[in-house]
Amino acid sequence: MTAPAPTVAVVGAAGYAGQELLRRLARHPAARLLAAYGSGAAGGARRLPALTRLWDGEIAPFTVEAVAGRVDAAFLALPESAAAEAAPALLAAGTRVFDLSGAFRLRDTALRAAWYPATPPQLPDGTAYGLTEHAREAIRTASLVACPGCYPTAALLALQPLADAGLLAGDIVIDAKSGISGAGKAPSERTHFSETYGNLAAYNVFAHRHTPEIEQALGTAVTFVPHLVPLDRGILATMHLRTAPGVTEAAVGEALAAAYADAPFVRLTGADLPEIKHVVQTNFCDLGWRVDPARGRAVVVSVIDNLLKGAAGQAIQNFNLAFGLDETAGLL
Repeated sequence: MTAPAPTVAVVGAAGYAGQELLRRLARHPAARLLAAYGSGAAGGARRLPALTRLWDGEIAPFTVEAVAGRVDAAFLALPESAAAEAAPALLAAGTRVFDLSGAFRLRDTALRAAWYPATPPQLPDGTAYGLTEHAREAIRTASLVACPGCYPTAALLALQPLADAGLLAGDIVIDAKSGISGAGKAPSERTHFSETYGNLAAYNVFAHRHTPEIEQALGTAVTFVPHLVPLDRGILATMHLRTAPGVTEAAVGEALAAAYADAPFVRLTGADLPEIKHVVQTNFCDLGWRVDPARGRAVVVSVIDNLLKGAAGQAIQNFNLAFGLDETAGLL
């Protein structure tokens, strides 16, 4: 007898990542989308015209009681303070949680308090950091999956295999450029059309909270410089690296190929460096690289859609693993 499809709810469904979750979960072949909620209890129910005939439900006001124990899995696309409050109650009711905020990503208590002060001092039991391609076994048994940030996803998919293979030596510089949706839906001066159109600006240098997330995974310090570009979505991260003696372009390719031989959403482009337009509206991460062996330097370029592989798509990929489904379900 076929097992019943796991039931899911989306909380924070009106935001950019939340809408992407709805768009894909509504058509997921092995999940039942039961309900969608806003980010809080205020306001009335609303519909999303962009999802007409894809999903015709209403986004209801959110309370923990409305979700806890009602579904098998809850996707939280909430600010970290709200996610930190909601997740433990959902877990206590037996609902598995896939959290898109930063509330549970950092293992170190002091770092988490510094960068996410609204979060609890202890991580819930059964928490896994959900960089899918590098945490499959932990995700399968986790009760709470802390889905990585968009910049760390792009950076770590490029860097983790090289670090694990011992190919890196010295400074790591990550120059990353993101479309404006990465800043979230709440308007600000920085994301105002008049400020972003025709402009490119670095921001939060040495002050971005994705830095400790990247450093946690790599076990070393990095220089991370994010930029905002006048695109609606997409990330291009260029990693400037010093390599160990004797590292060649072929060695970098072999390390990445070995790491992602069974990874359906990582595509290796080699010396043909990838572009944002190749991955927008997909859950793919494309990786390209060039190596200068004589000077001991390498450049690796990683591109993702920040709202999919960097948020909603990766969360669904983790959900698929956690419930024993085809990893690509609802994403191809």
